[in-house]
Order: sequence, then structure tokens, then C-alpha cells
Amino acid sequence: MRASRHDTALGFADLTGTPARIVRFVVYTAMVLVFAGPLVALLVSAFGAVPDPTGFTLIPRRLTLDNFRAAIEQDVLRYLLNSFIVVGFGLLLQILVSVSAAYALARKRFPGLRLVFLLILSTMMLPEEILAIPLSLVLADVPVVHVNLIGTLAGMIVPVGAWAFSILVMTEFMREIPIELEEAARIDGAGDLRIFWSVVLPLSRPALGVIGIFGFNMIWDQYMLPLLVARDSAQFTLPLALRSLRADEQVGVGVVLAAALLALLPSVIAFLAFQRQFMRGLTAGAVKG
Repeated sequence: MRASRHDTALGFADLTGTPARIVRFVVYTAMVLVFAGPLVALLVSAFGAVPDPTGFTLIPRRLTLDNFRAAIEQDVLRYLLNSFIVVGFGLLLQILVSVSAAYALARKRFPGLRLVFLLILSTMMLPEEILAIPLSLVLADVPVVHVNLIGTLAGMIVPVGAWAFSILVMTEFMREIPIELEEAARIDGAGDLRIFWSVVLPLSRPALGVIGIFGFNMIWDQYMLPLLVARDSAQFTLPLALRSLRADEQVGVGVVLAAALLALLPSVIAFLAFQRQFMRGLTAGAVKG
């Protein structure tokens, strides 16, 4: 019996011999250049001396740290610290809100449940540009407490505390947890809080890895929100500061790319840190027996 063959998406399985190797080499090389080219240019220009302050190169001429020194002189470390503060407290708040809301949506039954779920889902359909003006008005006079968060890092943290994507991911994952586990815990005398903390939350670690990575990247890459809230450069986050550096004619492109590399590294480190939980979260429920 003939062994089954797995065809590739590009149809290379039907090509054999020397012409096939040449075609594969050309196509794969083009793909590497397209996808890895910008990253290579970023690394080379960040660590290399750029002779033309208005351009960059893919060919390293002389390795140097001058670009990073100049970036530090432009207060990039302050912007980096602001970004870490916003993403740290924002992600913590987002996870707390997401797991709490998801537990209520997945395990509780109350009037208006479908309406609440629909309202949460509808927030994903609105671009942030539409919400910019009403959000700035709310932050200028927060209801109930009447506090002005414009010009503070808290104004960048509070709005990202609730994200529909994280709530939906956690809700769907918690619905897959067997209800028998909760019933057994209730027989042993556990209440809702104990069940949530000791049963549901530990089993939701794969989903926590997923919302942790996506939430980190969402908050870290925020541009519109810091633009609305910040009133002076001392409150800039790194993505917002990159625009200011790019607009400064006295700052070379090598300095801008050095700052961009510093903005890229935390996202890579976050993915590596949550990689195992992320992969488990993506494959959870894919195979059911």
C-alpha cells in the first residue's frame, strides 16, 4: 500500500530533483528577507554606526553602543520605566477583572446574562479612535469619585483594566472545566471564593498564559491612550516617545532604532516567559476523547 504524502501549502511536494531544490531555495530566501529583513535592519542600525542620519543600512559597518548612549540621553529610560509601570499595574488589573468577570459569566446564572455578554462583545467592534473623545471626557472627570486622571499614569492604567478579549477567552475556558469538580468542593464545605481560588483558577493557568501575553502586548503597544492622557514628556510611554524622537530632526535614525529595539525586547521576553502556558492554552480542548 502506498504511503500517504503530506502536501505543502506551496505545492513543493510535486517538485523533485535539482530544479525543485533551486525553487525551494529562492522562495525560502525571499520569505526570510521579507519577514526577517526589518528585524535585521533594526539590529544592524541600532548597534551600528549609521553614516546617513536620515537612513539605515542592512550592512553593518562598525559596531557601537553610541546609539543607545544617545537614546539614554534623550530620557528613553524614563519612558521605558513609565511603560513598565503602566503595563505592570494595567495587566494585573486586567487579569483580576477578566478572571472575576469570566467566573460570573461562565458559572452563574442571573437575569440579563446574555445582554451583559453581548455588551462585552460589542466593545470589540468599536475602534479606539471612536472612543477617544468620550474616554478623554470620562478621564477628565471620573464618575462617582470626580477625579481628574488626565496627566497621570493612572489615566493610562484604569482604561486597560477591562478588555473584552481577555474576558471572553477566560469565560470560554472556564465553561470547559467540569462542573463535577465544583460540586465535589461544595460537598466538602467550600464556598464560591474558595472554589474560585483553589479549583477554577489553578485549572485556568493555560488561559491565563494566553491573556497574559496578549494583554501585555496590547497595553505595551498602546499609542492612542497615552496620547490622550499625557500632558508633558515626563508622562510619555516608550511607544509615544518614539514618535517624538522620530520627529526630532537632531536625532538620527540609529538612535530611534535603538529605542525601538528597547521597546521590542519586553514583548519578546514576555512571550518566552509565558510560552508554555500560551501553547497549552491554544491547544486546550483541541482534542477531546
